[in-house]
Amino acid sequence: MKHTDTLAAYNTSLNIKTWAEEDRPREKLLLKGKAALSDAELIAILIGSGTPKLTAVDVAKLILSAVGNDLNELARLSVKDLMKHKGIGEAKAITIVSALELGRRRKETAAAARTQITCSTDIYNYIKPQLLDLPHEEFWVILLNRANVVMKKESISAGGVAGTVADPKIIFKKALEQLASSVILVHNHPSGNIKPSAADISLTKKMKEAGQFLDLPILDHIIFTNNDYYSFADEGLL
Repeated sequence: MKHTDTLAAYNTSLNIKTWAEEDRPREKLLLKGKAALSDAELIAILIGSGTPKLTAVDVAKLILSAVGNDLNELARLSVKDLMKHKGIGEAKAITIVSALELGRRRKETAAAARTQITCSTDIYNYIKPQLLDLPHEEFWVILLNRANVVMKKESISAGGVAGTVADPKIIFKKALEQLASSVILVHNHPSGNIKPSAADISLTKKMKEAGQFLDLPILDHIIFTNNDYYSFADEGLL
């Protein structure tokens, strides 16, 4: 590095100390790169400004503290949840939610390549972008060809916190339309409890029997949570 470049970098670093605290994350990113910023500093860039008594970094730290400094928990917050924090209006809350949604979609894009299902863990990782951080239940199906390669994934229904409805007629209609060779069922439990309910067990049994009749086997039924999953196939229930 030339002497002039070194001097310029030193002067820039020195000048940071004279800037307003809420402006420093932007300049720090330019000077040191995005990896040098903390989670709070990155969020501070998103919200732009703080309050008369709190800098943008302070506001970001308070938001993170409220979710245990867990970005996964932060991603579960709605616009209204974020607006409960001092200094966060609707526009800032929307910006945070949008940024986290882009991150989720990036994961989804990475998983969109040709995927072969060989075990329950493959299913869990494949469907994670759709079900991670959801505050309500959703029911999905994954349709496979004869080589167990994913042909398509389809949302069947979305419900409340306590449950959602999965209509076997709709599920098999979608599978037959795609000429699928087998089907995987997936639904999430927002509570984090992976234990199947009586309704889950009954539906799985009904789907298994119908699949056998139509020559469309149900390979697995996964109960998804953010940190773990339950596989009917692994537990010998299929």
